[in-house]
Amino acid sequence: MPLDPKIAGRLKRDRDGLVPAVVQQHDTGEVLMLAWMDDEALHRTLTTGRATYWSRSRRSYWVKGETSGHVQWVKHVALDCDADTILLRVDQVGAACHTGDRTCFDADVLEVAP
Repeated sequence: MPLDPKIAGRLKRDRDGLVPAVVQQHDTGEVLMLAWMDDEALHRTLTTGRATYWSRSRRSYWVKGETSGHVQWVKHVALDCDADTILLRVDQVGAACHTGDRTCFDADVLEVAP
């Protein structure tokens, strides 16, 4: 079954048919990662409650935590005002980053001038 046409009609995709998905911890607002979704990944996410993404490097779908056990249980999904970014609020079990870090933004913090 495809993505609801009302949702699909609103999405603004890149030339590869993808939309960036910003992923946050639902109760703290902590930004965990950025991933990519196409219509099928969004449909699977909405219908299963498990975060499903499109891997640009592997050229295949992946369900977060399917092999690592670091599952993302989806609590809320929203489109931004331009419908060109998806926000997922999830309950993250374990590390969100493939490196084992809590978030994908822990390892390389840049210094900002005062």
